Amino acid sequence: MRIDLWSDLVCPWCAIGKAHLDQALLAFEHADEVTVLWRSFELDPGAPAVRDGTYSSQLASRYGTSPRGGSAMVGRISAAAERAGVQARFDLVRPANTFDAHRLLHLAKERGVQDRLASRLTRAYLAEGELLSDHATLQRLAVEAGLDEGVVGVVLSSGAYSEHVRADEAEAARREISAIPTLLIDERHVIPGAQSPESMLATLRRAWSRQGE
Repeated sequence: MRIDLWSDLVCPWCAIGKAHLDQALLAFEHADEVTVLWRSFELDPGAPAVRDGTYSSQLASRYGTSPRGGSAMVGRISAAAERAGVQARFDLVRPANTFDAHRLLHLAKERGVQDRLASRLTRAYLAEGELLSDHATLQRLAVEAGLDEGVVGVVLSSGAYSEHVRADEAEAARREISAIPTLLIDERHVIPGAQSPESMLATLRRAWSRQGE
C-alpha cells in the first residue's frame, strides 16, 4: 500500500496530520506493507526567504482577521499539536520559503531517508526556530538526517530536483488538491486534512480491503 502525502514543511496542520497517520499505522494490521511518500506542496510559493513579524500577526494578515483572531488561531493549532504529541513553539517559528527544502526531500527520497529528513525539518521549524530557507541550516539538518554533506551542498547550490517539486505541485493541481495535508492511498482513497487517527485507520482498513477491485 502506498500513501502519497502532500504537505509543506511550514504547515503545522501537516505535522499534526502526519502524527495522526503515524498513530493510525501503529494500529494498522498491515503497516509493514505501507510506504509513505512525501509530495511537495508550497503554501506560499512566492514567500520571501524570511518574513518579519509574529506568527499570529502573519496568520491574521493572511486570513484577513484581527490580531485577536490571529492569536486565537495560534491557540487552536497549539492545542491540536499538543493533543497529537507534536512539539510546537509558535513564539520561535520563522516562516520562510520552502522550495529548497522540498528539493532536498526529493534527494532524500532517492537515498531512502525521506521520512527522516521530513521529520527533522518539521521539528526544526516548529520547535527549534530554525529558518528553512537558509542553506547552511538546511545542510546541517540534512546531514543530521543521514544525507551526505557534499551531495547536499551540490544540490543546494544548483537547481537540482526543482522539476521534481514542480511535478508534485502540478500533480496536486491536476487532482484538484488545494489544501494540505492531503493523503492519497493507492491513488484511489483520499484523506483530506488532519483527520483523527481513528478516522485515518478506518480509511486504511477500507482501502486495504478493496485492493484488487
